[in-house]
Amino acid sequence: MVKETVKHLNPYVPEVTLTELKQRYGLDRLVRLSANENAFGTSADVVKALDSWHYADANLYPDSNAEQLRSLISTRFNLNPDNLIFGNGLDELIELLSRVILSPGDEVLEPATTFSEYQLHAQIEGAKLRPIDLDDSGRINLAAFMREVNDKTKLVWICNPNNPTGTFIAPEAIEKFMADLPTTVTVVVDEAYIEFTGEKKASVIQLTKRYPNLVVLRTFSKVYGLANFRIGYAACTGPLIAYLQAARLPYNLSTFAEIAAKAAFSDTDFIDQVVDTVISERKKWEHFLMKSGLLFYDSAANFIFFQVKGGDADGLYEYLLKNGYLVRNGLRAGWLRITIGKPEDNQAVQDLIAAFLTK
Repeated sequence: MVKETVKHLNPYVPEVTLTELKQRYGLDRLVRLSANENAFGTSADVVKALDSWHYADANLYPDSNAEQLRSLISTRFNLNPDNLIFGNGLDELIELLSRVILSPGDEVLEPATTFSEYQLHAQIEGAKLRPIDLDDSGRINLAAFMREVNDKTKLVWICNPNNPTGTFIAPEAIEKFMADLPTTVTVVVDEAYIEFTGEKKASVIQLTKRYPNLVVLRTFSKVYGLANFRIGYAACTGPLIAYLQAARLPYNLSTFAEIAAKAAFSDTDFIDQVVDTVISERKKWEHFLMKSGLLFYDSAANFIFFQVKGGDADGLYEYLLKNGYLVRNGLRAGWLRITIGKPEDNQAVQDLIAAFLTK
């Protein structure tokens, strides 16, 4: 009835809703710091833009090519507009890339600790996944990746900054990796969190002009605060972009999503404010974790990943949840990932962790 590969999947399991968790734990307030969402909302310009739309042409199909958003993005990054493809969140593009590139028996390289959807879609396509250990600092080890490339390797996933570790590798290192890699191997660099590095030249999106086997993914779900609208895009060149467009479903980006994305993308002041606040709060988190003697990885994202003293991540997770804060458990034994929230919530969570550690 179904593919053998689908019968054995470990699907992505979304979190229980906040409403259900509040009822279960008897909470009046529950702050979600588990999904790496933008704790500061989205630009006020998004609300204005959607109000101005007022459901005009809601009965009509949207622009299948998202031409207005395409123009904004290509102009800012000095890219050929035809070298962009849009998806219903990056999830759709991850699925699309796997479907277009992979055949049964192909090999896929990914960090041993990274975003789970890369693995999911490799399995669906019948490809063999080869996880590569991170280095001692929790960073993606490109030298180790290169050693594992062989004639069967078709796809390499690099999440940068990496989720859930938050660690970042310099664009120069990725450029060297691309230069040494066979052109038969496609490299996908997922830059969902790239803005939170605070560095203007952190992205490798310009390298797509030089390497037709490089794809760069970006999203509106994180720094732009539009996770509910499901908007992602990829940049790539060569024959690959044409194959992806041919396989893409039409009308996959709604008009209201494009309107929201245009407004959010244009409000650079809001984005700068969010990034500055996240970086400031991230430094406070690092100081707290060092002071508490907790091992953590250097993060360049809007979250931090740390090891719970004594390995009791389950206990701390439950303690925080009962006190109104939902964090991410289960990504690595004994570790928790916490989204960087508003200053008052960060301080409250740190106070709760300190109290838990002294119990």
